[in-house]
Amino acid sequence: MSLIKSKSSFEKVVKEHQEAIRRLFLNLTLGDEMLSDDLAQDTFIKAYNNWNTFKMLSSVRTWLFRIAYNTFYDYRRGLKMTSDIDKLSIPQNANTDNNTLKLDIYQAMKLLSENERLCVTLALVEGYSMKEVAKITEMTENTVKSHIHRGKEKLSTYLKQQGYE
Repeated sequence: MSLIKSKSSFEKVVKEHQEAIRRLFLNLTLGDEMLSDDLAQDTFIKAYNNWNTFKMLSSVRTWLFRIAYNTFYDYRRGLKMTSDIDKLSIPQNANTDNNTLKLDIYQAMKLLSENERLCVTLALVEGYSMKEVAKITEMTENTVKSHIHRGKEKLSTYLKQQGYE
């Protein structure tokens, strides 16, 4: 597949991938919509600024998710936090119609380490293969598998305790 690197082709990339990138950030920030939007915007600005350097060694989607991951990492480093993201609170936005399941999932995601949350989101929510998650996160496939396995166990345990089957 040939990809013409023009402004219009980049606009198509944004339209095609913006929801997935935002979903990634919503999971990593435990539902903070404003922060997720800001991080997604930063991701696409970085991608746009580097559009002409994209060598097509991976899919555009994988390339964008790698930029998104780096954007989130930079954000976290900028906060100078020394503990896990787990200390972030879960927002109670009036706009989200207070969907109990959505809040329970964010609460469950809060139990995961940052790496577990990232791997679970990329593999189970976004549908990336273990190999693709490893490439995006620069972890080994076995490490990715371990994070996903532990993350799924924690999510399952929490959601069962909340009455979900």
